[in-house]
Amino acid sequence: MSTPSPAPRRFAWASRNFRIQTTATVVSGLGNAGAPIATAFAVLENGGSATEVGYVTAARLVPTVLLLMLGGALADRLPRHRIMVGANLFSGVAQAVLAVLVLAGNVQLWQLLVLNAAGGAGYALYSPASGGMIMQAVPQEYAAKAFAVFRMGLNASQIGGAALGGALTTAVGPGWVLALDALCFLIAASLRFLLEPEEAPAPSGGSMLRDLREGWREFVSRRWLWVIVLQFSVLVACIGAVESVYGPVVADQRLGGASSWGLAMAAYGAGLVATGFLMARWRPRRILLVGNWGVFLFGVPALALALHASLPLLALAMFLSGVGVTVFGVNWMVALQQEIPEEAFSRIVAYDELGSYSLSPVGTALAGPAAAVLGLDGALWACAVLCLLLSAAVLVDPQVRRLSRRSTKDASEVAREPAPAP
Repeated sequence: MSTPSPAPRRFAWASRNFRIQTTATVVSGLGNAGAPIATAFAVLENGGSATEVGYVTAARLVPTVLLLMLGGALADRLPRHRIMVGANLFSGVAQAVLAVLVLAGNVQLWQLLVLNAAGGAGYALYSPASGGMIMQAVPQEYAAKAFAVFRMGLNASQIGGAALGGALTTAVGPGWVLALDALCFLIAASLRFLLEPEEAPAPSGGSMLRDLREGWREFVSRRWLWVIVLQFSVLVACIGAVESVYGPVVADQRLGGASSWGLAMAAYGAGLVATGFLMARWRPRRILLVGNWGVFLFGVPALALALHASLPLLALAMFLSGVGVTVFGVNWMVALQQEIPEEAFSRIVAYDELGSYSLSPVGTALAGPAAAVLGLDGALWACAVLCLLLSAAVLVDPQVRRLSRRSTKDASEVAREPAPAP
């Protein structure tokens, strides 16, 4: 009698690098979810205003915007796992120094600005390399499932990190939350040190400036790509103002403080995770059309805050926003892997994030002055309306509406084709 063949493992598609990178992302995400809450309340506890909270948030975003292209070019030329380890170590040290200063008491505004800027620089070097590593670690036919699992892990850490960060900020102060974030960065760097070196990038045969020009050519030749990035440049600025400035201020004024905002952010994470199970199984044909329906939910938290919603209703709004982020995020990653050549992927990720974050420093820096001119509720209404209008406007473009999921063979053939001249 023949021996039955063993059943295939459920996650046989998950390579060692995918498992390590996902685990490290969960660990670092746990600390990162609580750090913005702690930073905002560190400013408020030292007598700062909503304007100063916005300045501190903008200080992190400015170097992110300025250095993303450098990070993308390096990630397409050098081993990506080494870049990620170095960036995590740098961010961990910067956050540890900030934690010590906050715990010592009476941290100065300039110290918050400088050390948050250092964290933004670390992210700018890390993010393009991370995107390229995940793309290379999974086969095309399992892309949607892999991205959904990856995001579920990241988003689960958002739930725990936001709830823990809010609770610890209230119980023991923001300094310990920042110390936890530093520890998570160092653990993540240790895990990523174990990553197997990926296939070496193909020699470019030119300077880094030439690599950036070639990446720009790939970027602008796809209208669906730059249209959505343009949409997100304003969306991300609005969402950043709500989550980093207006939300903590409203929580401090009328919802009970940091712990309440931590619970709201945890509800956001719950929406991210819950939808991940759906996206692991759902394979919509019109990937960007379906993804953009999720974008319509991005402005719901601003609307809830403007309407003075109770904490349970605010949590529901945050949950729905998390649903929308996962629906968009998974479909967006599938579109990128399907349409973008692997050798240019990190540069495209960098152009994507550069465009998406380009207005964020301005949005967060102007959040306080906007609230002073329009009133806090008026500024929140402006953010909600902008999110709704932009979600509808991008559907005017036929490439966004019609970009369809292809078979694995078709996608690989498209990715090998050079982009047409813009």
